[in-house]
Amino acid sequence: MQSLHNVLERLKSGRTWDFPGGVHPVDFKTISNTTVIKRPSLPECLYLTVKQHIGLEGQIIVAPGDKVLKGQALTKNSHPLSVPVHAPTSGEVVAIAPHVSAHPSGIAEATLQIKPDGEDKWIDLTPLTNYQSLPKPELIEAICSAGIAGMGGAGFPTHIKVGVQKEVEYLIINGVECEPYITSDDRLMREHAWQIRQGIDVLTHILNPKHIIIAIEDNKPKAIEAMQVACQENRKYLVCSVPTKYPAGGEKQLIQMLLNKEVPSGGLPIDIGVLTHNVGTCYAIADAVFSGKPLIERVITLTGKALSKPGNVWALLGTPMSHLLDFAEYDVKKQKRGQRLIMGGPMMGFSLRSDHVPVVKVSNCLLVPTDSEIPLTEAEQACIRCGACADACPAGLLPQQLYWHSKAKELDKAQDYNLFDCIECGACAYVCPSQIPLVQYYRQAKATIREDEKEQIKAAKAKERFEARQARLEREKEAREEKHRLAAEARKKRAEATPVKDTADQIDDSVSESDPKAKVAAALARAKAKKLQSAPSNTESTEQPEKAQKSAAVQAAIARAKAKKEQQAQQTAEAKEETPSQKSAAVRAAIARAKAKKEAAQQNLEKPTAESNEPQDTSSQELEVSEMTAEEKKKARVAAAVAKATAKKEAERQEKERSDNSVAGEQAHNEPAQEVEASEMSAEEKKKARVAAAVAKAKAKKEAEQQEKESTDNSVSDEQSQSAPTQEVEVSEMTAEEKKKARVAAAVAKAKAKKQAERQAAQQNDIDNPEDKELTE
Repeated sequence: MQSLHNVLERLKSGRTWDFPGGVHPVDFKTISNTTVIKRPSLPECLYLTVKQHIGLEGQIIVAPGDKVLKGQALTKNSHPLSVPVHAPTSGEVVAIAPHVSAHPSGIAEATLQIKPDGEDKWIDLTPLTNYQSLPKPELIEAICSAGIAGMGGAGFPTHIKVGVQKEVEYLIINGVECEPYITSDDRLMREHAWQIRQGIDVLTHILNPKHIIIAIEDNKPKAIEAMQVACQENRKYLVCSVPTKYPAGGEKQLIQMLLNKEVPSGGLPIDIGVLTHNVGTCYAIADAVFSGKPLIERVITLTGKALSKPGNVWALLGTPMSHLLDFAEYDVKKQKRGQRLIMGGPMMGFSLRSDHVPVVKVSNCLLVPTDSEIPLTEAEQACIRCGACADACPAGLLPQQLYWHSKAKELDKAQDYNLFDCIECGACAYVCPSQIPLVQYYRQAKATIREDEKEQIKAAKAKERFEARQARLEREKEAREEKHRLAAEARKKRAEATPVKDTADQIDDSVSESDPKAKVAAALARAKAKKLQSAPSNTESTEQPEKAQKSAAVQAAIARAKAKKEQQAQQTAEAKEETPSQKSAAVRAAIARAKAKKEAAQQNLEKPTAESNEPQDTSSQELEVSEMTAEEKKKARVAAAVAKATAKKEAERQEKERSDNSVAGEQAHNEPAQEVEASEMSAEEKKKARVAAAVAKAKAKKEAEQQEKESTDNSVSDEQSQSAPTQEVEVSEMTAEEKKKARVAAAVAKAKAKKQAERQAAQQNDIDNPEDKELTE
């Protein structure tokens, strides 16, 4: 490795290093570099592709129908890797739609279509002539706002390059332009060397490099002379020529030739303290800083023997190639196999699918060759493993291995052979005897790998979002559970802190809402309690207010109990009056129906024997009579059981009323809850009694109807129509099975009545015992 002093001395002496591989094609530069840069007329429509650089497209800020001025921004930055696009002239935005793009595939991309108005009116420009007094971030922002991207072919956003934080030791200005046919940089350095130097001054101010080297290929002597004259005032600027060899203009190859340094695999020049910029980029930076103009045009070479007037032109961005072909007088007859257009040079360029492709920021050449000038590629042959591609590769790769793995879609193995270190210079394809388009295979493999990486990034982001969502839902769930737990604890604490008196008052309120008398009594009791609390106490102890409250509560409970008992007694009396009347009505109806049936049966028996041909009808009537008698007996048993149960309940109720009257004055603060239970029991008993009465009534009605059908005997019907004692005799005449069922029903009714009486007695004891204790105390 040479020292810094030796490197500079070597360059000043005109000596350089070399890089491996490379080729020496015929340059054909004299076709287009003999005339000055011209400016064609305005096209009828400009097609501005939204994304013209490496990175992300900006956000469109205009709409169809908008009037725009020259230099007006049409998009804005939506990401650090995006730069805006500006209107190349004044006019109207007529459409925003997909249009064929400057890409090998010709894929349609979002495009702004502007129809020029011919006025070419500028917006207000703001130059930064005193740039040296401005902060560096402000200058970088001005470069970004001007929409400048690398104009040497890569199209990387310039503001990202100049905004590096690492120390820059060498700033290399690339004016090599090694691609055959292309002369745009040559003519730009010849005609605008002074403005290029201004751009170098701005970069030097921002980056503060130790050394600045302007490299130009030795086949451009006039450009070298012009740049030496422009840079002679600054001793830090070193203009040196490099040998003509393709691809000497490659970034990594140029660094190796000038500094004898090699950029590591997968690394960048800044990793070794070097930064490179194209002369066209320097010109655009000077325009943006000293004139305030955004990047709206560039120099493009129109060359090839199929053009009658080749040369270099200032082409507005968005100009369709058809317009440039008309300006250079394209001769269709010289391309007998059809129109053949190449964007770029013969080594790294690509064929265009349409002449409507617009000029973009990285367009530097439009090559229109004749059929004999650049023959069409012959059919691809099998690789013969000659090794010529490996000898020509300037990156020191193994092109044949990359070809095999790329063709077989073995992308992992292709990356193992450093696929992305390939600069796609085309030297391997240039020397291949089998006419294999090696670079196309490499580009396809790279594109596939990039797409796979994008999908993996999307999948990783989706997974991250999903996991974040799951974590958020889990946190929300835990927060809800904690909230519910705290609320439950708070409710529990409030319930424990609530006095028994409040609970009793709530029960009193709920009970008294349905009973006006109890409500009035409760209100009077509360008023007495409030009066007792407000009265002054001078001799009693602190326990007197509590006793007063208890006595008031007892009085209120007694009043409510009396009101409830009166209501229950009234309801019971009405039920008693209703049940006998219903039973007597049912018995009278049954007797009437039985008599009617008996008379009908007697009339049938008195008919002549000539009508005895209907024995089946008579026998069926007799069977119905016998069945009705059995059902009537069952009805009697049920009615007796219901009457017995009703009498039992009435006796228990009367006993309970006597016990309640005896202890009504001794009930304390627990009485309200007990009264609620008693009232609920009375209601349940009344409900059961009503259900039992309804069942007995229905059964009695059904038995009466069956008796009417079965009655054929006068003595039986007379006994049934007399009274209840007659029914008891019939019960004694029942069959053994019917007697068993009657005894079971009576036993069940007696057991239920006894159980109910025991439960009421137990509840009454629970009520009485606390009262006895309180009285003794």
